[in-house]
Amino acid sequence: MITADNLANLGSESAFAVLARATELAAQGRDIINLGIGQPDFKTPDHIVEAAIKALRDGHHGYTPAPGVMPLRETIAADVLHHRGVEVSPEQVMVVPGGKMTMFFAIMMFGQPGAEILYPNPGFPIYESMIRYTGATPVPIELHEERGFSFSADEVLDKLNERSRLLIINSPGNPTGGVIDDGELDRLVAGLEAFPDVAVLSDEIYCRLLFDNQRHRSLLTYESIRDRLIVLDGWSKTYAMTGWRAGYGIWPHSLTGDIEKMIVNANSCNNAATQMACIAALEGPQDSVEIMRSAFQERREVIVGLLNALPGFRCPRPGGAFYAFPNIEGTGRNARELGHDLLEECGVATVHGTSFGAMGEGFLRFSYAASMDDIDEAARRIAVYLGQEGS
Repeated sequence: MITADNLANLGSESAFAVLARATELAAQGRDIINLGIGQPDFKTPDHIVEAAIKALRDGHHGYTPAPGVMPLRETIAADVLHHRGVEVSPEQVMVVPGGKMTMFFAIMMFGQPGAEILYPNPGFPIYESMIRYTGATPVPIELHEERGFSFSADEVLDKLNERSRLLIINSPGNPTGGVIDDGELDRLVAGLEAFPDVAVLSDEIYCRLLFDNQRHRSLLTYESIRDRLIVLDGWSKTYAMTGWRAGYGIWPHSLTGDIEKMIVNANSCNNAATQMACIAALEGPQDSVEIMRSAFQERREVIVGLLNALPGFRCPRPGGAFYAFPNIEGTGRNARELGHDLLEECGVATVHGTSFGAMGEGFLRFSYAASMDDIDEAARRIAVYLGQEGS
């Protein structure tokens, strides 16, 4: 068979490869601690599950409108107003099967040979993968360790030119847990006035998982770019609904017709019962969100302290999400080799930094969506492996 040439440009997501290998080792009887996969270790709240069960019993078994049922789109718009302080129309809301679909559609919409798309590096690997798939040129935005993995707005603006079509922002970020500084966002948006044809995709999937009393600054709050801004969000992280495959995008009015056609061509519509569950998540009690966020903040303190105590490691305190991204250059090992050996020899699954782009060399990603006992034991095993005395 002869397949399309651009298939060779598609990358993958190493966290799933690590998960597969960790599962394989566990099946062989190995004691594996998985700090690789980015998935809350909490159950979906009961009232959300019950809403889906009720929907199925009530007969919600058929197709729905491509952008989502209107009650859900209205609920999302109300939630955006409540949490982001910005009024959007339900017609701008496009419900899709997982947050990843919004970035897929946005990059497909703007990516083509000759175009340039800017993306965070180290960053979520699907950004670069999809950019390359479209034939566009990926232009990395460096996230600086010394800035808490924020970027320099001036550096970003210097990379924009007449070929630039899309700029991708992710805050709080995967894999770093970094939160973009408000001042840098202000300078970036002001500078974008000189580039009116550049669209912006703001990946805000971790926006409810912030620490130290920080408040999320959505790019929706900048009126000057709303007519070219796409916001990505969903339920997977906030409500521990990763397997439900439920996400949404907020699109400018000028693009809603195009994105609806893309949804029809790609996936027709979303699962009907899941949409009922999503309404229950947004309209129901939010105490589970705070319980989970508080638990992650507590775990953050523990894992950062443990990682900084390891020889050759240094780890900044992430501002959000549930990832630690320590610098491991002091070990004298590259990221891929060390990540491999920690899994195979210590039974600790992590993801090597170069999974998230070339600028991730010298780092490992640890997900602390795991129990305190697992975090403690993982650090103990790594310390022994690195030859730390008294471990």
